[in-house]
Amino acid sequence: MEEIYFAGGCLWGVQEFLKHLPGVTGTQAGRANGSATDTKSDYDGYAECVLTRFDPKTVSIDKLMDYFFEIIDPYSVDKQGPDTGRKYRTGVYSNSRQHLEAAQAYINRRPDADKIKVEVLPLSNYVPSDEEHQDRLTRCPDDICHIPKPLLHKYKSNDG
Repeated sequence: MEEIYFAGGCLWGVQEFLKHLPGVTGTQAGRANGSATDTKSDYDGYAECVLTRFDPKTVSIDKLMDYFFEIIDPYSVDKQGPDTGRKYRTGVYSNSRQHLEAAQAYINRRPDADKIKVEVLPLSNYVPSDEEHQDRLTRCPDDICHIPKPLLHKYKSNDG
């Protein structure tokens, strides 16, 4: 299994969407790419993100990027749906140079690449969320989410 981290606004919806994708074997809600001092101020400089474990024999980085782009506004800076602020920025983070190169190549192939605001950066300072934020929309499906429910559960039947 391999790991990549997707930041796409509020982590509740991003985790609910990603965990049902073909080839995804596990997810964990968390925060990444902030500084150590940001933890003292509710992780303000961090991006809400989801650690995504996947089987590269089943799903490629390109396909994961296709899925990710279904649920984000890639042109928006520090905003997804009604949520605004630095922690709601979009990004793809990894400790794998190959994953980062593949994610950046995916963006560069798009005809609108110069308008896309998705960060593609090495992972730093990942902090898992507390239990209350793990699988939140599974436990509380009526909570507010920036991803429309039909899209949120589009791949749910793929669970195996």
